Amino acid sequence: MQTGLAPLLQPSSTVTPAGTGQPSDLVQALVSLLPIPIDPWVARVIATGIIIVLTWAGSQILLRLFSQRISQLFRRPSLTRTALRGTRATIYFFGLLSIMGVWGFRISDIGLSVAVFSAVVGVVVAPIVGSFISGVFLLADQPYEIGDMIELADRGQRGFVEDITLRHTKIFTLDNTFLVIPNGSMRDRDVVNYSAEDPRMRLSLDVLVTYESDINEARTLIERAARDVETVIAGGPDIRVGAARYPAAPTCYINEYGDHGVLLTLRYWVSEPYTLLAARSKVQTNLAELVEDADVEFAYPHTHVHFDETSGAMQVSRADQSAEGPDGPLGGVAHPESPDADSE
Repeated sequence: MQTGLAPLLQPSSTVTPAGTGQPSDLVQALVSLLPIPIDPWVARVIATGIIIVLTWAGSQILLRLFSQRISQLFRRPSLTRTALRGTRATIYFFGLLSIMGVWGFRISDIGLSVAVFSAVVGVVVAPIVGSFISGVFLLADQPYEIGDMIELADRGQRGFVEDITLRHTKIFTLDNTFLVIPNGSMRDRDVVNYSAEDPRMRLSLDVLVTYESDINEARTLIERAARDVETVIAGGPDIRVGAARYPAAPTCYINEYGDHGVLLTLRYWVSEPYTLLAARSKVQTNLAELVEDADVEFAYPHTHVHFDETSGAMQVSRADQSAEGPDGPLGGVAHPESPDADSE
């Protein structure tokens, strides 16, 4: 062997830039399988495409195999969807690592300086991490679930929970629109859940009747007006709310004796919280029809002025105008010289 060739056999001390080094084992195996020689860069592109297809196909197969088992394990739709998303994200993450290996990248090569990393965490990552943490607490605390009807108390807007992720909550409103609210904001809101645990909901209706009305008949008609509505619970065992129990059938109470009439309060339960306004409107429509031929009259604010012997006396004077015109005794113009003009 010639001495001039010796340096060529010695290991080179030159550092190969990331992404331009020797082809990975997958690329070398792919090149060896092809019948024609190809450039390593083209082999890397082909290998990347193969990894993407395998990752997508693998995620679909695994989700189909284990989705039913995961749903039986958690039983809550929100946790089931979160677990399936986590499984898919894990598969995609390993696929990304494989693609990085094909192109010669290492995790240590993708680094930022401490200052840049701190700035990114403080400006960009912190809100995202906060939303993720809030999403974890929402899934753990279970204030609402997918399919529940909720109301945002600060906006007075109702809707159905369409989806709960670690980042946001999607609400399908009754106006046929979508609200996507970050979980960090949802944790700071007052949320009313209308369908948690028991979808039955109690409503009230105040009716003011006059003192001259038949109060017993009024109470009977008001209760009947509620029972005739399809979505109103007409009877049955008492409904328990916490430690208290309330009658399931519509019940009308005498609330108070007011200035303008007797205030009656109807308490009734509806079987579902989705048509509250329609149920209330139907109850009032039935009541208006029932009281037409009954000894019941709705009261309204009014005032009676009554004078008797104890009310005192009021001095009243009147100037008579005796001049008569074509329109009668008061139709003409009074003459100053008339003796009756200054009679009193």
